[in-house]
Amino acid sequence: MENTLLVNRLSGLYLGDSLAFRSELASGIDNKRAVSRLQVLTDTVVGDAQADARHHGGPDRVLHHFPREHYGQYRRWDLITDLRDAPSMGENISTVGLNESQIHIGDIVSIGEVRLQVTQPRSPCYKLNLQFGHREFALAMQQTAMCGWFYRVLEPGTIGKGDEIRLLERLSEISVAEAMRLYFLPEFDAGAYEKLAACPGLAPHWVNSLQKRLANQGIENWQMRLYGPALAEPA
Repeated sequence: MENTLLVNRLSGLYLGDSLAFRSELASGIDNKRAVSRLQVLTDTVVGDAQADARHHGGPDRVLHHFPREHYGQYRRWDLITDLRDAPSMGENISTVGLNESQIHIGDIVSIGEVRLQVTQPRSPCYKLNLQFGHREFALAMQQTAMCGWFYRVLEPGTIGKGDEIRLLERLSEISVAEAMRLYFLPEFDAGAYEKLAACPGLAPHWVNSLQKRLANQGIENWQMRLYGPALAEPA
């Protein structure tokens, strides 16, 4: 696919190894701190940690990138009612002027010394509801696709604050926003799942989930992920 020029500069880098959260839950979402550089390995960031290895971390989710301007939009919607900003979503990378419609699944990018590939959108969960004190936050992120995205590492190295993000290769026509739309359609859609599952670079976990839907001819229940064990059934 023809390469598309895409250049942006980092506005923040973050990491943290504390997993203390709230409601007796472990999570790294509320414990990131600003740093001047990230030392990125093939399967982790030195000094960073995730509590839930099933949904965070691993080789297909080494780095989480979240657009900083989304905080302002969530505040305008009254989903964030204080002045919290990056890295309150638990992100490692923050930028301004780069969003989910511009980044595609499978994109290969360089940031500093590191070469990365976009693997999937962030799939929102109920810990966001606890983080921001709003029961519908995770659902709103799912519906708006203002979620950020994950990278796998193709070439490890160091990322410094202020480094440029450059698109090296575009492998698919499916943006992160479109991937969210296809994955979270409210009704079963075999064609949409087949299209997304075939997308180059998509994280195997998402591919497996889509294939399971196709095999079962149905969508899994999202209530536990969106509302947590105490509120799995909306009132």
